[in-house]
This record gives sequence, structure tokens and C-alpha cells, in this order.
Amino acid sequence: MPENLRTPSGLGTVCIMLLPSNVYMRRGILGVACYGRREFLHTDRVAGGNRYISHYRNAFDLTGLKVFRWLEKIPQKGLQSANMSSQTVITVDSSRLTSENFQECHSPSTYEAAMEALSSLITGKKRSASVNTDAKYTKLERMSMYIQILGIEEQIADLNIIHVAGTKGKGSTCTFCEAILRESGFKTGLFTSPHLIDVKERFRLNGLEISERQFLLYFWGCWNQLKDKVTADLPMPPLFQFLTLLGLKIFVSEKVDVAIVEVGLGGKTDSTNVIQDPVACGITSLGFDHTEILGDTLGKIALHKAGIFKPHVPAFTVPQLPEAMDVLKQRAHELEVPLQVAAPLTYKMLNGVKLSLSGDHQLVNAGLAVSLCQSWLNAKGCWEKLFQKDITENSLPEAFLRGLSTAYLSGRAQIVHDSLGLIDQNEINQRRCGELIFYLDGAHSPESMDACANWFSSAAHEKVYRPVSSFSKTENREVACSNGYIQRPNGQEESKIITKRILLFNCMEIRDPEIILPRLVDICASSGSNFSKAIFVPSISTYSKVTSGTSDIPINIQSKDLAWQFNLQRVWERIIHGKDIRLNKNMKIENLPPTEFLYDDISRCNPANENYSCSAVFPSLPLAVSWLRNSARENSSLRLQVLVTGSLHLVGDVLKLLRR
Repeated sequence: MPENLRTPSGLGTVCIMLLPSNVYMRRGILGVACYGRREFLHTDRVAGGNRYISHYRNAFDLTGLKVFRWLEKIPQKGLQSANMSSQTVITVDSSRLTSENFQECHSPSTYEAAMEALSSLITGKKRSASVNTDAKYTKLERMSMYIQILGIEEQIADLNIIHVAGTKGKGSTCTFCEAILRESGFKTGLFTSPHLIDVKERFRLNGLEISERQFLLYFWGCWNQLKDKVTADLPMPPLFQFLTLLGLKIFVSEKVDVAIVEVGLGGKTDSTNVIQDPVACGITSLGFDHTEILGDTLGKIALHKAGIFKPHVPAFTVPQLPEAMDVLKQRAHELEVPLQVAAPLTYKMLNGVKLSLSGDHQLVNAGLAVSLCQSWLNAKGCWEKLFQKDITENSLPEAFLRGLSTAYLSGRAQIVHDSLGLIDQNEINQRRCGELIFYLDGAHSPESMDACANWFSSAAHEKVYRPVSSFSKTENREVACSNGYIQRPNGQEESKIITKRILLFNCMEIRDPEIILPRLVDICASSGSNFSKAIFVPSISTYSKVTSGTSDIPINIQSKDLAWQFNLQRVWERIIHGKDIRLNKNMKIENLPPTEFLYDDISRCNPANENYSCSAVFPSLPLAVSWLRNSARENSSLRLQVLVTGSLHLVGDVLKLLRR
């Protein structure tokens, strides 16, 4: 490490980040604006190059290091009330360098070793069969005992937690909350699930996924402490319980000002419900999901979700169906919980700002997040001090708007313009390739599929631009747009573009495709966003192993059982043709559909000849993505719009493939 980039002893964490040249820091502070013991570091407006580098030095690396020479010139002015931008450039946390950190340091171990250890915590039991009636302790009793072993029982109350449950939108709501409070000047921790590519995604500090070094430090610390206390009645916690404990340990050790925690499943008996003293609780939109565990009526499901309510702690929900709302209100009354219904945001309140998470349904999630953050700020005595002069009736503070416009959650209404496996934009231009655009959303319940269909129907009709590569030497820079996209390079008129909309789908076998697929087809068709084809694939991810984002991806899985994918295809063909048809289940690589399959009209479907122009089953996801890329490379007039949905695991697998 260069001498002039070292820190003195006593400074626990240094994060250096170079931002793209069009991103700037607003002059402001890092830390808490209203309360708590924290050292603050003033920052000036910074511009970087075309790189994005995050470098962390953990606590035990920093003994005896010298201070940044240029930091010595910064006056120590203490607390300032200016706002931060959405990216942290420099952070200094003096609380990290403690004897406890040194004691918890595990001998160097690879990240893959940690993944193997995590995989050993997967029980293999179905969720509905996860309750052991013979166990001496309940799940939450065991969670409390684990927390005592980790020595964080008292500190959890200092996390000032916002706890969020719900059927759909809870991840988005949590992400909005984190961004809003971070933009308001607070050090934030965010725990969400599941992860899509890498388990580190579940843990964010100040809006950034924790580094591998940080993860290993806290992972092995928790692992060793718990492993040493294993008994017959208190075994190692299963995977999600361990990850919950790890998240709480990280947030306590990092001394965050607020932790936003997403419930895993249900609420009442969820591992996260070990939290006893949240500052505020939220319930997002409720619907039918995990009915084998939560019950087969909205009332039963709502009762599970309301299990996170704590006596006298403010709670917020969104407009619900009467059956669900009645249960929430009744439970709130029993616990003397002040329950309020948060109104969805309006475009007028956003004052021209666009939500960073797409879809009209995000107005509901954003409205809940705003109410939760206002309640949290009020509870901490910061609302009036920070924003009294910043708002008028039906408006939001600037920090709230910045948070709502910069919050990011992968795999939810996400659009990825694929590079077709080529090096850069120049190569795409030279080869006169078409376009391949992935629309990714992990919807898997009937209600979330409705929201996904509405989003895709709208997004698919929006004007499409190619992304501008930072390495591209495009001569006509005037065609570049402010959002980083550029019009088609070969001068083709939009009317000459051949647009094909493809569904890339898989779902777990506990889902009912007879319900979710017809809704998807109907909503898209009603807006003129009909699917040309559907492709059904098995997921790469397995439920028996935790892998890292750099794990190898098998290209061909000949031994994969495709019975479920053929069942999905049968349902699809029945929706399209209105009758059952016979399918060829002998899928081999040499039998993959030719490129002409994309252009076959539905009228060419001939079940007698096993010619199905509407769908195909691919033996592996990598083969399907490769086939789509080849199709786009071969025709410069082709625009493929691929909706990836039905499973967050499928979405994560696609993102992992596209990132390679």
C-alpha cells in the first residue's frame, strides 16, 4: 500500500472509491447527524476516473499505519448538518480497532471454504417439515441462546432496527428505507434475502455489499464461537438462522446507527423475530405464498406476518384486502400497537424524481418506506431538526428523494442490455449485431407475477438504446444520451427492427404454473406485449449448496431431469392453443431449435408433426443464453426482449452468466 495512502493507528476502516467522471460527491459529512458517539470526516466534491474501486483495510491491518497526508489538512470541525450523496468516498470508523476484533480473527481461509461451511448448515428438510416437535427448545429460543453465545444480546437494542415483513415488496421497501436514511446522514446496515449471485449481497453497510475480507472476518468469528458451544440440544443453527445471526453480529460490530432487517419467511416464527425492540415495523402487500407453512387463507397469512408486531412499537402497512387488514388491526389492538396505513406515493410528491426501482407497484413500497423512515426519525428526535425547513405540504425532503432515486436491488424489475459475449461496443458495431435485452424480475407468486407483467408490458414499449461502452470510440458522440445509452449504430429505422419478446421461465415445483402463467400471458397480451416464444430451463443453483459469485458454471447438464420443464411447456402450449398436445421429451443438444424457430409464426404449429412454434425446453440455462446470443449476433435487425421470471434463483443464475 502506498505510504501516502496509509492510516494512523486508531483508524479502523478506510474505504477509497473512485467514481465515474460524471458522478460527484456533494459537500457533506459521514456519520450521524443527531445522536450517538461517532467521529465525522468532512468530504469535498470529488470526481474520479472511469473506474469504481472499493478498497477495505480491516481492523487488524491498521496498527501503526500513518495518516493520509492530505487528510491531515482537513480541519476537525465536528458535526455538520450537510447532506451526503448516495456514494461514500471516504469512511473512517475508529470503533473497529478493538481487542475483540483481534480475538475473533480466524486464521486465513478461502472464501470457498466459508461457502462449504455454510453449505453444511443446509438441513435438506422441506420448509413445511422444518419444525422439530421433539426439540428441547423452539427456534426463537435457540436464536436467543445463539445471540447470548455471540455476546451481542444487549447491543442489538442499539441497532435501532426497522423490521419488515410481507408477501411481496419487502426487499424493495427495506432497500428504499436504507437509501433514505443513508442519504439523511446515518450509518446504515441492511439485511435482505435471498441472495442472487453471492451470499455477501445479503449484508450491506452504508449501501455497499460487504467486502470478502469483512465477510470472512465476521463469518469465522461467529462460526467458531457457535461451534465451540454445540450440544445435542443446541446444534449449529441452520443456514438462514446462521445468516441472521451473522447479520446482527456485523451490524453490532460495525456500530451502525440503523439496521433495516427483512423477514425471511412469515414473521411470527421467523429467525429475524428474535428482535425484541425494533423502532418501527412494516408489513408490505400480502398475498398467497408459502401456504404450506403460513396457511391457505389471507387471514392466516396475515396473522403470521403480524407476528413481528411488538407492544407499543409503531407499525405501518399498505392498503390490504379486508380479510388481511382485519387481522392486522386486531393483532395491533391486542398489543396496543399504533398501526397506520401508509398511502402510496404520488408522482406529484416525487417532484419529477424517478424511483430507481421500476414499476408502478413500487409507489406502494416507497410510500411504506417513507412512513417507516419518518417514524424512525421522529423516534430518534431527528425529523424536525433535519427537515423542518426542507419540506412543505405534499412534498418530501431532498434526502428522501435522493434515496428513492438511487436505491438499488438486483433482480427486481432490472433491465440488462447484453454484450452478446463480445468484447465491447465497437465489436458489436463492426459485426452489425442485433440486440439482446434481458428484463429480470424474480416474481414467483400470483400477485408478484401481476406486478411483473405490468412492469414488463410498460418497459418493453419504452424506447430502447444501446449502452455506451466506456471503451467505445464512437465518432458521433451527439447521439449519446444522458442515461448512458446510444441509438443503433447502423442507422436502422425503428420501423425496420424485428422485435421478438421471449419468456425465459422456471419456477419451483411447489408453485402452480396453471395460475401464474395464464395471468402473465393475459396481462402482457392486453397491452400488446405478446410473447413470440417461451423457453423453459432448469436452474443452475441447487438448494443443497451455497456457492460464490465466482464458482464455475456448468455449460451442459445432460443428466438433468427435465420433467418439470416439460410440464411447464405443456401448460404454456395449452394456454396458447387451448388444448393439450403431445411433447417430445427426448431433448438433446443436437435437437436444440434452429434460429428459424424465432421467426416461426404460431400458425405453423403442427402438433401432429411435433412442431411447436410457441415454446422450447433447453437442457441447461447456459445453452439457452448462448442460443439467444447467437440469434442476436446473426441478425442486425433483430431485437430480442427476454423476460426472465418465475424464480429468484433463475434470475440470479442469469445475472451470474451475463457477468462472466
